[in-house]
Amino acid sequence: MTSNVQNSGFRSHMDAALAEAEAAAARGEVPVGAVLVDASGVVIASAGNRMRERADPTAHAEIEVIRAGAAALGSERLVGCDLYVTLEPCPMCAAAISAARIARLYYGASDPKSGGVAQGPRVFSHPQCHHVPEVYDGIGEAQSRALLQQFFQERRGDGDA
Repeated sequence: MTSNVQNSGFRSHMDAALAEAEAAAARGEVPVGAVLVDASGVVIASAGNRMRERADPTAHAEIEVIRAGAAALGSERLVGCDLYVTLEPCPMCAAAISAARIARLYYGASDPKSGGVAQGPRVFSHPQCHHVPEVYDGIGEAQSRALLQQFFQERRGDGDA
């Protein structure tokens, strides 16, 4: 994993993921947003968390865009696609990213409590993991972290944010 993206002509879609995270927060969801982009750089799907809204513990932003992307492309394999997400994916989402054969994962804030990529179970490092995407962390990290901190401070009532 690296925090420096060295591709020439690289265009981040993290701003769109952050906008989805902000929309999730406005709905009372944990502010995580994700954007799926095809190999030519076209946005295929974008979503924020919808677990409370749908009463569905699997309605994480990553799962939502994977489902929408698979439907849009008519395939369970999202080969060549890039996923931008504001928070390090949990183990469930990391496994789905692998199953979908996503080429590159870009994420903002690390998640020491529930992460599954660089923290905890490190799903992509297991021999049972059939596909390992390229992983780039720290993209939009400060904004992603600030959004999460503000959200939880407001819920606890211990912040002026």
